[in-house]
Amino acid sequence: MDPASQDINLNSPNKGLLSDTMTDVPVDTGTARTSIPEGLTEAEEEELRSELTKVEEEIVTLRQVLAAKERHCGELKRKLGLTPLDGLKQNLSKSWHDVQVSNAYLSASNTLEDWNEKLTHSEAYKKTQETLSQAGQKTSAALSNVGSAISRKLGDMRNSATFKSFEDRVGTIKSKVVGGRENGSDNLPSPTGSSDKPLQDHAPF
Repeated sequence: MDPASQDINLNSPNKGLLSDTMTDVPVDTGTARTSIPEGLTEAEEEELRSELTKVEEEIVTLRQVLAAKERHCGELKRKLGLTPLDGLKQNLSKSWHDVQVSNAYLSASNTLEDWNEKLTHSEAYKKTQETLSQAGQKTSAALSNVGSAISRKLGDMRNSATFKSFEDRVGTIKSKVVGGRENGSDNLPSPTGSSDKPLQDHAPF
């Protein structure tokens, strides 16, 4: 019978033994050594493997110490009443400070300053600034001229005969209204005739 097709009997007295057909199967115990890298002796390889083992052990120890420090830090913050938001603010402030003192930030800042200096001293910038200055001066002069023209026009209107006649009429009506009230009469004088001449009730046809 084919050994591969045999059923496994857990109650068999030979359940812990391997069959003869499996005795030649190689078993990887995990201790198989790789070939020595080119350029290294066996002693150097052993020394490097020993150092690697020590470094890995130190990494594990440091992780354990770091976890203990983080727990202790959390307890101190809790006792001080510090919230996660406060920690976030501190982290952001520290990060921004680190960015400001970083070489990349300082280099970018210096580059921008150089660009700004070159731009402000360039001929195109000077011409643009002069053009804007001249445009502003022309606009101010135009507004000043418009204001002067309006003031002059109002002065001419005030000195005109029509305006003076209108002003005289307003003054006359005002004096008559004030005089009528002082005399005890609220009736306004007729603008079409004298107050001594009575008005006709009906005009003839």
